[in-house]
Amino acid sequence: MTDAPRIALVSCMKDEGPFLLEWLAYHAGLGFDAMVVATNHCTDGSDALLAGLAARGLVHHIDHDPGDRPPQDAGMDHVLAWARGAGITHLLHIDSDEFLWLEDGLPALMARTSGADVVPIPWRLFGDGGVTAWCPGDLVLERNTRAEPAPVPGEAKFKCLFRAASFARATDHNPLEPTVPDPQVMTPDGAALSNASLYQAKSARFRPHDVAAGAQTARLHHYAVRSEDVFLMKNARGDGQGKRGDSKYRLGSHWHRTANRNDVAAPEMRAHLPRVRALLETWRADPQVRALEEACFAAFAARRAAVLTPDARRAWTKGAPA
Repeated sequence: MTDAPRIALVSCMKDEGPFLLEWLAYHAGLGFDAMVVATNHCTDGSDALLAGLAARGLVHHIDHDPGDRPPQDAGMDHVLAWARGAGITHLLHIDSDEFLWLEDGLPALMARTSGADVVPIPWRLFGDGGVTAWCPGDLVLERNTRAEPAPVPGEAKFKCLFRAASFARATDHNPLEPTVPDPQVMTPDGAALSNASLYQAKSARFRPHDVAAGAQTARLHHYAVRSEDVFLMKNARGDGQGKRGDSKYRLGSHWHRTANRNDVAAPEMRAHLPRVRALLETWRADPQVRALEEACFAAFAARRAAVLTPDARRAWTKGAPA
């Protein structure tokens, strides 16, 4: 008889304090055996907030120095070492702007894909819905309710639920260096996929594209453009792969046009708001947690005022006059 899987939700974050509690509260209701957040060099107090939450048993927090490595890659080395020591069998590595949507729950997903080493879950892209300035304390699930109709085959990217024992390393989109011959890859619906992507240094897509993107039972709602200001502030922070100074986080850039999808109304995540709000109320009733989160809110407002000057906005807007 095979032991039941133990599944951890994992994220590598930096300066995501205004969004942290909502992300944790939502995913806490999905049935993960652990939630793990790795941070590096935070300046907004989110590391202190996570430490406070960890002391209360709500999350496992790993604070680390990535050195000259991409922070997500270095963070995942720490996470994998922790997971193996803690008896975790499977991990899902996602970002703070990604929320896992499940049609029929985590146990059903695991049962459908019990033979898989990797389960790629497609992004569904959500836009800012016209939100230009984020109000700390507002909820993504409530404000960002417009999206692309569905993941597009050949264009949609994926994040992976994977078996920890089957891989030596992992990066942002998928695990790396298989330790088993011919690792099995399945959609969340249980359909077989090619494992060729697992042998590439960097890959975010799986084939056949139509089968992979067509998964119906699980998706990652990706809120890459929660609001105009939050999107632009990523220029000052850099991304999880250590990139700075490129043109990705510009209004009107290729990534902005790709990710900021507001084609159709997509309010289904609002059904989770009562549960999320109830848990947030419980956590914020703790004076220390409330104070630590409010410090993150204040740091966000101060950083926005310092970073998003008129000159910076012009520089970070494609086609804006100099």
